[in-house]
Amino acid sequence: MQPSAPRFDRGLTDDLMGYLAASPTPYHAVANAAERLEKAGFSQVAETDEWDAAAGGRYVLRGGALIAWYVPEGASPTTPFRIVGAHTDSPNLRVKPQPDTGSFGWRQLATELYGGALLNTWLDRDLGLAGRLTLRDGSTRLVNVDRPLLRVPQLAIHLDRQVNDGLKLDRQRHMTPIWGLGDAAEGDLMAFLADELGLDAAEITGWDLMPHPVEPPAYLGRDQELFAGPRLDNLLSVHAGTAALADAVQSGAELSAIPVLAAFDHEETGSQSDTGADGPLLGNVLERSVFARGGSYEDRARAYAATVCLSSDTGHAVHPNYAERHDPTHHPMPNGGPILKVNVNQRYATDGGGRAVFARACEAAGVPWQNFVSNNAMPCGTTIGPITAARHGITTVDIGVAILSMHSSRELAGSDDPHLLAGALAAFLRDV
Repeated sequence: MQPSAPRFDRGLTDDLMGYLAASPTPYHAVANAAERLEKAGFSQVAETDEWDAAAGGRYVLRGGALIAWYVPEGASPTTPFRIVGAHTDSPNLRVKPQPDTGSFGWRQLATELYGGALLNTWLDRDLGLAGRLTLRDGSTRLVNVDRPLLRVPQLAIHLDRQVNDGLKLDRQRHMTPIWGLGDAAEGDLMAFLADELGLDAAEITGWDLMPHPVEPPAYLGRDQELFAGPRLDNLLSVHAGTAALADAVQSGAELSAIPVLAAFDHEETGSQSDTGADGPLLGNVLERSVFARGGSYEDRARAYAATVCLSSDTGHAVHPNYAERHDPTHHPMPNGGPILKVNVNQRYATDGGGRAVFARACEAAGVPWQNFVSNNAMPCGTTIGPITAARHGITTVDIGVAILSMHSSRELAGSDDPHLLAGALAAFLRDV
């Protein structure tokens, strides 16, 4: 039987899968998003330079974070912002400062756990290694060994007969990947990476490295209505936000607000960093944009008062095998369109006014949407939404895409949802 025709163009999903494969770390994710923005006419500006008031698209890169914005012709100091917020990081393993370890003739890499990963999903997967190297002169180099290099082997069932009654993983002892045989002291990860990049190992003075699954994203299901891949939480939103920003400025529509993409790092660990949503990066960029156009603190306050942020992150689709874990009347499904995330305890920032903004954007884009609320007996997660609202005093709405297997090394989503989310975000940024 041939797959049935998709309801929507899946070109954006095809592009997303390429983006996921090319973005194993936050540093790669922002570099690849910046490349897409460059093609749409945006140019990078340095935080250490003086900014001018000229119209056009600009972006700032800092580590694993990106802030991009487009100043339309005639924008005044009080012109409000329309912000799409997302995050670039995902739960995973990170290499420790002294990486080379091992025992009993095995070479291993010492790793630390980052965020709330589903640990068992990292077992028995072929893993590459990617990240950022810092050199002696202060410059950085991206590295991506995108081939099977590492593996976290699970204990055979013959040595743990009760494993199927409950897997217990010790985070220190059981999550250390192997990458060869021999004396651990001769593993020398930095020498290996220097050879990969054609560098002198003595020039490497710092690193931010993380293993990643090398299995590529793929369509799934009888009619390929689903797709699986790594880091959907939350590179799906970063990709959709990048596409929406490019679409909003290339559409020829008259913009009444300044569209912004804010892709932060460190959401999975609380957002408290210089590149996280709880840091000063977004506020600094918005303020400098106001001041570059001749504005005052009064103008900034007026611009912020009319500003709206859509905080876009993945949410939970109803799980057919665990339906009792979900709210009985809210069952978001893949390909049902973006979800509006609500929590009255402010784990999500949505209120009635924000709901109206989101509904208007979806209606303008012809995009269906769904409601999400957690089961009352289970505390829900949170996002950059409440942090953004509280830190900057701007109206913020939490939305996203419904997925399964959140925080797994490989997650599952609907094939139509990237198109639907990007369409809603583009309409929002155009302030239609």
